[in-house]
Amino acid sequence: MRRETIVPRKDWQTHVEAIGFGFHTIDGKTYWREDACYVFDEAQVDVLEAATAELHALCLEAVDRIVRDGRYTELGLDDRAARLIERSWFDRDPALYGRMDLSYDGRSAPKLLEYNADTPTSLFEASVVQWYWLEEVASDADQFNSIHEKLIDRWRTVGGGPRVHFAACYDNPEDATTTDYLVDTCRQAGHDVQALDIEDIGWSGKAFIDLADRPIDRLFKLYPWEWLMSEAFAQHIPASGTRWLEPPWKMLLSNKAILPLLWEFFPGHPNLLAASRRREDIVGAAVAKPYWGREGEGIAVLDTHERGAQTPLTVYQALAPLPVFQGRHALVGSWVIGDEPAGIGIREDDDRITRNTSCFVPHLFR
Repeated sequence: MRRETIVPRKDWQTHVEAIGFGFHTIDGKTYWREDACYVFDEAQVDVLEAATAELHALCLEAVDRIVRDGRYTELGLDDRAARLIERSWFDRDPALYGRMDLSYDGRSAPKLLEYNADTPTSLFEASVVQWYWLEEVASDADQFNSIHEKLIDRWRTVGGGPRVHFAACYDNPEDATTTDYLVDTCRQAGHDVQALDIEDIGWSGKAFIDLADRPIDRLFKLYPWEWLMSEAFAQHIPASGTRWLEPPWKMLLSNKAILPLLWEFFPGHPNLLAASRRREDIVGAAVAKPYWGREGEGIAVLDTHERGAQTPLTVYQALAPLPVFQGRHALVGSWVIGDEPAGIGIREDDDRITRNTSCFVPHLFR
């Protein structure tokens, strides 16, 4: 695994805009970078794929144990959430996708930092943008990337019903692009689709409805469950009959409080890091993480003897520093479609915490 400096395509902005990637530059700063790429060998790709499959299996086992033992309060979840989670888990409501954030240097075992299992973004970049880049720049190479094909196949399993609705905050360019891409893959799978803003979902007294008063039977929502549960219409969810993507049981995996439970269930696993809800349980440097948060929000790195703010609803995880290549800290986002590893995307930053300002860099392997 290495980072190579390369020459960007001439007028690369036009190339990526032509495939629908409009937020390649954010607030005047380049988000999509192609003046570099990450290069893997085939064995390293195999390691990432195997680790992702293993971690996903551990996560599903953890969900089952949490549900059967009723350990919801340890994740800050109330009875309303618990009932939704239990029903969706025992009904085996299917999931669409998720993204594991891994620390991996190409030599040591990949370590799970967190599982973005509910509303992961950077999907379009990983699935489409870097694939088109590969075809134009290094067509003789390969890429760990079967995301697009697996999404279409997965929609044939989870689509259900006459129509699939999609809801997101469409004033956010990243969320809008991610959702529109998923709409396209769902349509390619043969489903009727309808997109709307999350605020345009209505309640008829019997069912959630769209702007044309049509019932919403199957809804993909790029809107975190913890936000959804705080909305006024959340009281109608149990009686609505709507089937959700991601399903309510994903509330367990998208919550960073799953990390101490994973460590409890599978202590010493080579792809896991020690984690606890108590700082004193973690020997050495640690990372403090709020139960909920996106794009590095609220995360703090604590030195060996530093206790941190000790705020409620915080977990502490042993520090696994991101590897540094040419001065850049690299994070591997490994995608799961259904239950299968499907590809990776690389985010990097000058800082050791990955945030919404971090850059996306394409990859290849030979």
